[in-house]
Amino acid sequence: MLLREIKNVFHAELDPLYDKEEVDSFFYLLIEYFLGLDRFVLAIQPHLIISKENEEPMFEALSRLKLNEPVQHIIGKTHFMDMEFVVNKNVLIPRPETEELVRWIVGEVAGQAFQAKSGPLKILDIGTGSGCIAISLAKHIPEAEVFALDVSEEALQVAKENAMVNKVEIELVNSDVLELESLDIHFDIIVSNPPYVRELEKNEMQKNVLEHEPHLALFVTNENPLLFYERITGFALKNLKIGGRLFFEINQYLGKETERLLRDHNFSEIEVRKDMFGNDRMLRGIKVHKTTAL
Repeated sequence: MLLREIKNVFHAELDPLYDKEEVDSFFYLLIEYFLGLDRFVLAIQPHLIISKENEEPMFEALSRLKLNEPVQHIIGKTHFMDMEFVVNKNVLIPRPETEELVRWIVGEVAGQAFQAKSGPLKILDIGTGSGCIAISLAKHIPEAEVFALDVSEEALQVAKENAMVNKVEIELVNSDVLELESLDIHFDIIVSNPPYVRELEKNEMQKNVLEHEPHLALFVTNENPLLFYERITGFALKNLKIGGRLFFEINQYLGKETERLLRDHNFSEIEVRKDMFGNDRMLRGIKVHKTTAL
């Protein structure tokens, strides 16, 4: 079968479910993964024929896409911060918006906005999932000691594999931040992309997220949407050094509420930043007092 015919089948089957540009992206990712072909191959070889044997994984993938399975799960990996990460049903698929949060942190460190007073920077990523934040920070701030915490043992196994793939060292911590009081370590940076999607926002989400990504890492109740932010902020008061930074990825609809939470806990220089889509998405505060309790 001609490769261009396979592409036409993809569009015929998937265009009713996805944007045409997204279907193109699926197709090119899959021919690269299964066939080892460059995305520009059809421009160079418009009459390229694919063997029956090589057609099979493409059409199997098509069937899975029709069932709303994420293409990243089909190929078992994704890219984040110019690195490759293993992903599966136990972890969230990293989003481009989260890259913006990581680049903010890297930029502050590189610009010497702050430095550890003694020894290497100590960084904690709470709710690490695939490890994309922790591993990216370890890669781009190689002098730092990076800790990655998650309640899910399965997620930590994925993070461990990703650390090995990307040749960095991180310290994995299996714990529930809702119950954790202290790690007996004072950090220079604490960062988290915790669950923040309210139940009432489910109808805004795509089926490939709702049906295939872990709800444990996504959803909070309508009644207490800032539960994780409250708990992590309290933890940060005890476990951040004076002058240490607390970074969050936030719910775009709750930017002012999350900012107020940090202000009520005496963080200073609080800044909310928008993502590439113009939504409130990132927040940073600095601990300036010696407060050790809520």
